[in-house]
Amino acid sequence: MNSLYQSTIQSLPLLGHGKVRDNYAVGDDKILIVTTDRLSAFDVVMNEPIPGKGMVLNQMSDFWFEKLGHIVPNHLTGVAPESVVAADEVEQVRGRAVVAKRLKPILVEAVVRGYIIGSGWKDYQASGKICGIELPAGLRQADKLPEPLFTPAAKADIGEHDENISFAEMEERIGAELAAKMREVSIALYTAASEYAATKGIIIADTKFEFGLDENNVLHLMDEVLTADSSRFWPADSYAPGMSPPSFDKQFVRDYLETLSDWNKTAPAPALPADVIAKTQAKYFEAIERLTGDKLKV
Repeated sequence: MNSLYQSTIQSLPLLGHGKVRDNYAVGDDKILIVTTDRLSAFDVVMNEPIPGKGMVLNQMSDFWFEKLGHIVPNHLTGVAPESVVAADEVEQVRGRAVVAKRLKPILVEAVVRGYIIGSGWKDYQASGKICGIELPAGLRQADKLPEPLFTPAAKADIGEHDENISFAEMEERIGAELAAKMREVSIALYTAASEYAATKGIIIADTKFEFGLDENNVLHLMDEVLTADSSRFWPADSYAPGMSPPSFDKQFVRDYLETLSDWNKTAPAPALPADVIAKTQAKYFEAIERLTGDKLKV
């Protein structure tokens, strides 16, 4: 399988490289988004690619955009990525790119938590709250929350950590009406996706959504949605509260990095061993098969 660490599209103007995605202008109103095989952990981009990971993320997002399209519009245009690049660039976009509407991004990530894990668990242990939201006493790690929590985060620059903010601060940043709409839509998306994933034996512990506005200020779901990068997927058959469940995502990488006493979670990234790369790749591939019922289209 060909791996793509960074795209080199010359036929379109480059807009920028994100942690995982490379963006190019397609006219004035569309963007070519190429999902590479880069992996970021603790907001630091690793030096080694996870072969095929970008294809998994792209195809998983397409699957969810279609399944959840009745809840909120999304950024997809239906234009084939292969049709907007030069002939010798087609292999860079096949199976790993979309042509999207050019939206005005809302610089607040919409995080929805259905279970108590990760930074939410650490927050709860310290304060009895998650992002300032009071929770019942006595919850265990990985317990299901009484109801899904909406906990926004301010988007950070590459290499910086996203910052959890209160809903009140989100209202100050983007306005009360838009904040309320994002919260309502995010919880509806999470609930619908969780119910579907449960039929496939998968728990969606938490996820984050990104939104943008079109020229008429209509809210659109954008970027990626419910992928193994933006969500925690747990196999239901091995789930047990009181421990951190195994994940269909980059948890192998996170767990390995946590063992490195000489790395302080800032760039430059340490090298990843081959077995960590292989195990991570296998989890991504398993996730898309379990969720969609189809193997990765390469």
